[in-house]
Amino acid sequence: MTRRRTYQLVVLFFAALLAMGAADAAGRFSSIGHKLVCTCGCTQILVECNHVGCPDSPKLIAELRGKIASGDGDTSIFNWFAAKYGPTVLATPMRGGFDNVAWIVPVSLFLLATLGTVYIVHRWNRRSQPAIAGVPSSTAQAPSDDLRDRIRRDTEY
Repeated sequence: MTRRRTYQLVVLFFAALLAMGAADAAGRFSSIGHKLVCTCGCTQILVECNHVGCPDSPKLIAELRGKIASGDGDTSIFNWFAAKYGPTVLATPMRGGFDNVAWIVPVSLFLLATLGTVYIVHRWNRRSQPAIAGVPSSTAQAPSDDLRDRIRRDTEY
């Protein structure tokens, strides 16, 4: 191999590394941008805010690009945006600390409600047939003819 060919391979290798880093930054920008909400009040995802003349999205996008370029991690970027603009800037609550409640409580309430409903229906199905008034439960299955006559007399008009 000639020296020129070796230099070409080294340059090609570093160009490929730079291209992968650029794609990674663009992917991170899209990923993080889809987890933030525009603060102008449109309640759209930050990178998808499309109303004309939005006063906030260009500034937020520039701040997001700056945070990604500075090498901050995803969690630190979310924390920074939440500290500056409040927790409503986050499209979904972050996992950790008190925000776990926002993930756990709805699921646990649904499961408890489902189990409670199953338990109540099971109890209703297990409930024995009500006994006829005035007749011991052992003879409730086959009431006598005297009892039927008395019921018929009592219910006639």
